[in-house]
Amino acid sequence: MQSMTGTIEISLSDRVDALRPSSTLAVTALAKQLKAEGKDVLSFAAGEPDFDTPEPIKQAAIAALKAGQTKYAPAPGDPETRRIIAEKLATENRIPDVTADHVVISTGGKNSLYLLFQALLDPPSAGKQPQEVILPTPAWVSYKPQATLAGGTIIEVPATAANDFKITPGQLAGAITPRSRILCLNSPSNPCGTMYSPDELAALAQVVAEAAATTCPELVIITDEIYEKIIYGGIEHRSIGSFPEVAHRTITVNGLSKAYAMTGWRVGYCAGSGEFGLRIAKAITKLQGQLTTCIPTFIYPAIRTALTECAEDVERMRQQFAQRAELIHERISAMPGIVCPKPTGAFYVFPDISAHFGKTTASGALIDSAQSFAKALLNEKLVACVPGEDFLGSGPNCARFSFACSSEQIEQGMDRLAAFLEGLN
Repeated sequence: MQSMTGTIEISLSDRVDALRPSSTLAVTALAKQLKAEGKDVLSFAAGEPDFDTPEPIKQAAIAALKAGQTKYAPAPGDPETRRIIAEKLATENRIPDVTADHVVISTGGKNSLYLLFQALLDPPSAGKQPQEVILPTPAWVSYKPQATLAGGTIIEVPATAANDFKITPGQLAGAITPRSRILCLNSPSNPCGTMYSPDELAALAQVVAEAAATTCPELVIITDEIYEKIIYGGIEHRSIGSFPEVAHRTITVNGLSKAYAMTGWRVGYCAGSGEFGLRIAKAITKLQGQLTTCIPTFIYPAIRTALTECAEDVERMRQQFAQRAELIHERISAMPGIVCPKPTGAFYVFPDISAHFGKTTASGALIDSAQSFAKALLNEKLVACVPGEDFLGSGPNCARFSFACSSEQIEQGMDRLAAFLEGLN
């Protein structure tokens, strides 16, 4: 209908009305706004490396632009780049039966995940049971909205700081029903900063294999391994898709955003094994052909350069993240009322701050949630972190601090956090 002012009022779709904005992006935007106003904000909110993209990668894209590589590419990506990704998955990740035809390159790992949920899930309908997505929580903020948009029903499997935010095989077995369609894993984890060991993944894989052989023949694993190269603490990264009993029902999602400091380049990819993987690749290629078609053509040479020439750059960044992980964990775990698992992967700590709920700040603000904790910390000490509510599970008791920043900022930020806690009554 038309209002008295002449403005046309229209309704939006239910799916959009029900969708909440990303809390991570919201906090990051607010911190940037305060900085632009001249405030001395120390942000621990952004989930992106503070390093620049390695020079060889940038030069490869520049050379491709100058060479006229500006036309459309095939929807799944150019064959040579997909071949190099497939070789990487086969050799580094030990994923079997994967070729260039199994790989689809998309505009970021987030887009790869969206396409997979759309390809695998349907909304409930007459005669059709809801399809369940098993999600260990706390979990990255976009898994639930993406799965829900595709029609899936989220089944949370909660973990706590006491267990390094990792679920057990018994918990997984208890969550599986005949309606289970997807197990969504993320190791190393955003927001938790912890990761599963190879033995722990093997145990989860065995649960999935047993369920698939009995009650859930169509149960699929989507594993988000975007932080696979940012690890420390002595735990080896292992792709769950490398275990033979689940290899042909696992789709591995990865990208270049985190390990190669290429967040703004928007490069993600996914692949499965064997006939299953080929069917998945064809399905999401069909979807992508109706959505984004392909990433910019001049980026493909940059991908190849990153994967074949920049291991030393990745290791240099990993070592600095490892040093920062030690520093921030040492500082934050020494603070009263804070329970914080030691980070072993990614670049986050996710401390449980719930011991401070019910207190008031030096300026009189009541702390009764992670949201109010983060708001007061930003307002009173100009330290930005991400409240844990949107991460689900035990997330509402926690706050995420990214240490994708300098050691000097970590020291200053932890000084401010300690002063903030000391002022609580």
